[in-house]
Amino acid sequence: MSTLAITLKEKLKADRQNLIHAFETSHKPDRFLTGLSRSVDAVLTEAWDSFGFPADTALIAVGGYGRGELFPHSDVDVLVLLGGAPDSSLQAKLEELVQLFWDIGLEIGHSIRTIDECLTEAAGDITVQTSLLEARFVTGNRKQFRFLCERLNAAMNPQAFFEAKTLEMRQRHVKYEDTPYSLEPNVKESPGGLRDLQVILWVAKAAGLGDSWRKLAERGLITPTEARQLTRTERAFKDIRIRLHLHTRRHEDRLVFDVQTPIAETFGFQTTEARRASEHLMQHYYWAAKAATQLNTILLQNIGAQLFPQSGEPHPINERFNEVNGLIDIAHDDTFESTPSSMLEVFLLRAQHPEIKGMTARTMRALWHARFRIDSRFRSDPVNRALFLQILQAPQGITHALRAMNQTSVLGRYLPNFRRIIGQMQHDLFHAYTVDQHILMVVRNVRRFTMSEHAHEYPFCSQLMADFAQPWLLYIAALFHDIAKGRGGDHSKLGMADARRFCKDHGLSKEDTELVVFLVEHHLTMSQVAQKQDLSDPDVIQAFADTVRDARHLTALYLLTVADIRGTSPKVWNAWKGKLLEDLYRITLRVLGGETHSTDRELRKRQDEALKSLRLYGLPENAHEKLWGQLDVAYFLRHDASDVAWQTRALYDKTNSLVPVVKCRLAPIGEGLQVTVYLKDQLDLFARICSYFDRKNFSIIDAKIHTTRHGYALDTFLVTEPAFASNYRDIINLIEHELSRELASQDPLQAPCKARLSRQSRTFPVTPTVDLRPDERGQYYLLSVSANDRNGLLYSIANVLARHKLNLHTAKIMTLGERVEDVFLVDGPVLNNARSQIQLETDLLEALRV
Repeated sequence: MSTLAITLKEKLKADRQNLIHAFETSHKPDRFLTGLSRSVDAVLTEAWDSFGFPADTALIAVGGYGRGELFPHSDVDVLVLLGGAPDSSLQAKLEELVQLFWDIGLEIGHSIRTIDECLTEAAGDITVQTSLLEARFVTGNRKQFRFLCERLNAAMNPQAFFEAKTLEMRQRHVKYEDTPYSLEPNVKESPGGLRDLQVILWVAKAAGLGDSWRKLAERGLITPTEARQLTRTERAFKDIRIRLHLHTRRHEDRLVFDVQTPIAETFGFQTTEARRASEHLMQHYYWAAKAATQLNTILLQNIGAQLFPQSGEPHPINERFNEVNGLIDIAHDDTFESTPSSMLEVFLLRAQHPEIKGMTARTMRALWHARFRIDSRFRSDPVNRALFLQILQAPQGITHALRAMNQTSVLGRYLPNFRRIIGQMQHDLFHAYTVDQHILMVVRNVRRFTMSEHAHEYPFCSQLMADFAQPWLLYIAALFHDIAKGRGGDHSKLGMADARRFCKDHGLSKEDTELVVFLVEHHLTMSQVAQKQDLSDPDVIQAFADTVRDARHLTALYLLTVADIRGTSPKVWNAWKGKLLEDLYRITLRVLGGETHSTDRELRKRQDEALKSLRLYGLPENAHEKLWGQLDVAYFLRHDASDVAWQTRALYDKTNSLVPVVKCRLAPIGEGLQVTVYLKDQLDLFARICSYFDRKNFSIIDAKIHTTRHGYALDTFLVTEPAFASNYRDIINLIEHELSRELASQDPLQAPCKARLSRQSRTFPVTPTVDLRPDERGQYYLLSVSANDRNGLLYSIANVLARHKLNLHTAKIMTLGERVEDVFLVDGPVLNNARSQIQLETDLLEALRV
């Protein structure tokens, strides 16, 4: 490395350290970014001057560096502007220059072009055109730089540029989940992030409307208040991004879980019993992203109106609103001030007029500034209460209306408790959205049950909703079911009070109020019963029926439960959970209809249905008798008639088989594979099967463990893996062959390997718990475990059960995002001794830990 490179590198490092120290003291992001850019300017200028380049060349800063904003680990994008094609001597010098830049320690992004080449590249690539739009002179021939700018401006087509950048923005939004509320947002690229603000300034500059918030305000495109808010929002994003780069020591723009807490602590946020420091930071970020999204929409509409003037005539909707070019527009600038209730009416009109696709920028701006008028007096006005109910009762457009109300802060102003959970994270490894977005997602899911175009998604839910009177009551329950999150205590109980107050204030009948409050209180009950309790137990069904009391409450709770689980995370819902909920619904409905949940009746029903299926396959009339004679009542109650028929066909002539029998098929629920294992029982059988599935990276969704009267294990597993859909025939053959061979081999069990936790689980660890207690009859023990999910976890648990010689009767496997909550029904001599129980629990806790 040359002496010059060493000198410049040390200068750059000293300047950088001084700027970082000043930033950590004063926390002024603009001063830091400008200072870092100027420091690089000085170093690049000195390096450039050392080469003696021709007089017609220049060094130009482009991209973010061209804006005069350089983040700690961002690329330094430069353009070497040439007067003509370089000869070999100049080419060699340029290569040395670029090498020197790298030796200095800069992450250089460089291009070497003539003015004509710049124009050609810009014409064919919107990214190059955008980068050159922010070109800034560093050193060399200033006249050449001015000539480049003149030619670029002359070639600029503001309308085409606007369309290209807005299309690019929409594509980027889709890539980043189309929401500013991602739990791990990209501060630069996510919707509502820095890039959205930069798009505004790019299209404004291309149109000659200004290149700063102050200039846009001077042109009347935004108000001075909006300019100040945009400046604050942009500064907040820059501040977070600088801290991200400094903390991670690399070009990192994602606020991933790992860094949220340390970044939050640099802002002075502290973790308390109620909230993590990271939650304070992220709510701070989401509020800024929400403001940026709203102002981005207003500004782009305003700039678009200037670039693409439309002469559409206003068509009156009423005395307060007009329709203009498919958008709703206020009739007067002071509409919201003179008639505050119109702040709700505008959303009702949007729902009532499907031909209206949105609001004009003028309307959005007026609404944005008038939102502060929504106070306690506004909320207690009977007119406004009636309008809000009308929005929820509208035949269409409800979801769009509520989302628009949330985006414009009208919803949070009208429902103050909803405002408290806007941007609030949920660190339960279960929800993939902030609380407010989850709530709106659940409302959307319930709403889709009423729409014929979505009936194919959940036909049973759509069928039930078609016969459900007043579906808007479910929307209210959805709005309030998680509204008390983050307050401490049981959010279901706290939310009940909010829901009851809302219903009373809005004049709902006693009966309707009771239903809404019931749904908020019990919105978790049905999923817990379906996934954690034994649905073949008449006492479980009767207790649940006593809770719901009638068919109306049952149907409402079922619909809300499905919508709620679907609104948590794409990874949480699966067909098996859907089947458990539907089974619980149907069984409970029969009990509520007066049918006693009789074990004998259910037994006969399932056996009769299984026999009907068996007759279709031409089996002898009494082919089932030998196998069924070894099966007790519990078997038939825990298996569907279709499962009984399938297993009978596979095993009727193998009742006393001396070799393991493994049969596999596509699961009837439409997801995963169903695997049945039949062989002479052995203590470590469950562990052996789990070990096999673990090595194959199959996820066990459910397990039914049964022992016949003559000592054979008849175990059924529901397993899933993404590759099943494409080549399930090969996988079925592989499982049947390999698993039967492995069970016959009786090789010693392999030691469980403790796989690494996912990044999310490492950041938000679940404290492992083990709960062992006798069931109500004292016949078996219920073993409940909870821990972070990881590969091989179930095998680790099964291995402990095998070591302690426990007999496993049922296994309820429940995965909630990154957390597992499994329940096992077990018995064995070890459970009769208190000391042995303690050792079992200790070993299980050790297996659950990483």
